[in-house]
Amino acid sequence: MTRFLLIGAGYSARAFAALARADGFDVTGTTRSVDRLDDLRRQGIDAYVFGGGEISPDLRTELGRATHLVVSAGPSEAGDPFLATARGPGRAEMPALRWIGYLSTVGVYGDHDGAWVTEQSQCSPRPGRSDMRLEAEGEWTAFAAGLGTPLAILRLSGIYGPGRNAFVNLANGTARRIVKPGQVFNRIHVDDIAGALKHLAAGETPGVFNVTDDEPSPPQDVIGFAAGLMGVEPPPEIDFATATLTPMARSFYGETKRVSNAKLKATGYTMRWPNYRVALTDMWARQDWR
Repeated sequence: MTRFLLIGAGYSARAFAALARADGFDVTGTTRSVDRLDDLRRQGIDAYVFGGGEISPDLRTELGRATHLVVSAGPSEAGDPFLATARGPGRAEMPALRWIGYLSTVGVYGDHDGAWVTEQSQCSPRPGRSDMRLEAEGEWTAFAAGLGTPLAILRLSGIYGPGRNAFVNLANGTARRIVKPGQVFNRIHVDDIAGALKHLAAGETPGVFNVTDDEPSPPQDVIGFAAGLMGVEPPPEIDFATATLTPMARSFYGETKRVSNAKLKATGYTMRWPNYRVALTDMWARQDWR
């Protein structure tokens, strides 16, 4: 029997849970908020509150039953919330565990001045969330090695999908077309995060994988394309040099790289949404973008 335990049942993990449940697998998840328990249970996910610290007896029971662990909860300055608990449970507490999937970010590579990066590229993340993610990757690598359990680290590009996309930003008036010459980003539709997880979990495949689309593109092009599908005027272009941005947003534009997904494809995975144009066109046709 395959049983998935999601540590941090957020946007991406819930998309995966829908695929796993459709295949008849049991799915349990954790959330930091008591208020989200009922919502997760309505989606068919048995849910428990966990944000770090003590692991409840009920959650320990689920750890003992889990064959596959999917970790989506992000680290903090205090470290990974799961591993910070006595460096995580041991093999005796997870006797059935066969595979771990850890959701990370392509932000761990840092800036590569527009060059292509692979899983072998140097990681030079800026201080903050990406830096903490790289440290957490190392912690999970050591933890999985100690258990003798295969670990897949999925480095995700900018996530979009229903409820999180350029249509939503245009509709609510927050879309901006900021232009910085040479700036490109990769993206990943939440369906392909779920699909890649399902594919790697099925083979209990270990390794580091970039989970990203085929086409790194300027961010203003995505907004313009979505506006065309909606039949609305896109917002005016804004020069990055003179744009009013928060320090975090400005630092986001301080990195540019083209991320390769060749290693993931070599495992036999086929991207459902290889670029933003096919994905946005489908979402607009189905009207499920909200």
